[in-house]
Amino acid sequence: MSATTATSKELLARPVLKSAISKAARRLMPMLVILYVVSFLDRTNVGFAEAALGADKGVSAGAFALGAGIFFIGYAIFEIPSNLLLKKVGAKIWLARIAITWGIVSACFAFVQDEPSFVFLRFLLGVTEAGLFPGVIMYLAEWFPNKVRVQMFAIFYLAQPFSQMIGNPLSGWLINIGDQVPGLRGWQVMFFVEGVLAVLAGIAAFFFLINGPEKAKFLSGEEKFALKEVMALEDNIKDETGPRGILAAMRNGRVWYFTAIYFCLQIAVYGVTFFLPQQVSSLTGQKVGLAVGLLIAVPWFFGIFACYFVGRAADTVAKRRKFGTILFLSTGLCIFGSAWAGTNHQPVLGMIFITLAVCSFLAVGPVVWSYPTAFLAGSAAAAGIGLINSLGNLGGFVAPILRTAVNEATQSPTGSMGVYALGVLPFVAAAMMFATKRFKNKADELLD
Repeated sequence: MSATTATSKELLARPVLKSAISKAARRLMPMLVILYVVSFLDRTNVGFAEAALGADKGVSAGAFALGAGIFFIGYAIFEIPSNLLLKKVGAKIWLARIAITWGIVSACFAFVQDEPSFVFLRFLLGVTEAGLFPGVIMYLAEWFPNKVRVQMFAIFYLAQPFSQMIGNPLSGWLINIGDQVPGLRGWQVMFFVEGVLAVLAGIAAFFFLINGPEKAKFLSGEEKFALKEVMALEDNIKDETGPRGILAAMRNGRVWYFTAIYFCLQIAVYGVTFFLPQQVSSLTGQKVGLAVGLLIAVPWFFGIFACYFVGRAADTVAKRRKFGTILFLSTGLCIFGSAWAGTNHQPVLGMIFITLAVCSFLAVGPVVWSYPTAFLAGSAAAAGIGLINSLGNLGGFVAPILRTAVNEATQSPTGSMGVYALGVLPFVAAAMMFATKRFKNKADELLD
């Protein structure tokens, strides 16, 4: 056992450090989860308005797919600059700014008039939200040691199922009651109310978030020292073995490797999420509204348990590689299964496959992020994490366009061929995740 490993294990075993980690998790994680809840809600609630935007404003299927995906172009362009600014001004101010501005843009969707205004607002939503997710990933990597980081990432990822469990019925309910408001349509009420929620979350974030353990009044002096000591140890190893600086991170082969894995993951996530209301509506024969929103909440409910269990269990490199490979394989197989069920009019099986797919891609996300945060630090972390998330998230741009293009090319009456196309990429990610056993990282000694 090396001196570094022994020192790290001794630090991690200290009760004072465990106390500091527990206090930090209780203070920070609820606010971060709330931010991501409203973020994920505002980027995916467009699925509830697809049919209404077509009927009321003439937004065609092609324009909807472009608008759904172009969000990620704006997101990708401004991701790295946003991350670097967060590093400079601090998470407290920057994450609050992101939430407030994207909430304002999201509320403006209530005033969409035609295809150009819809597409423009989707692009602007991506611009204003850029930096939230990688900023939080970087923020958590500065607060929590690698041993417990996947667990914290998993708690943060719980925002996705919570958003869909709460948000889908909420979106359906707002549409239903909004249709009763004279002079307004339900989808307009939905966009406006959910945008205002993001603004309120941003204001709250300014008061709840703290820029680093040294400024945390809720920690004792001993707890601050213990947490800063173990984080400094990990940062020293990252500086010794990982890329240094912005350009070095952007040229690093491992950064690009995990960018490709994350791209495959986002193809699956958004290929399913954007079209989930319409897919469940088609499977069950129900009109998009509260009933469909409640059904969509089921997969995300089970996703909570999958995400939390994997986050707690994946505390070594070997376990992370194993979970990552299996969960990517499960994602691809279950997406295929949902397409088959739709073609063969099997609503129960369709919902089961969708549920398993959601559980799989939710649980694998925190595992993927544990790898780059183990070898990136400082400005290299800001640039590298931003690059992985920005280019990886282009999968969200490709997914709806790919699905629509395949359906049109194959003239698929049920839309199943487009779903099959989306299910291929997780198998690529599974192979790449398995191949990470060839990677050697000194920071892995701190886990194994």
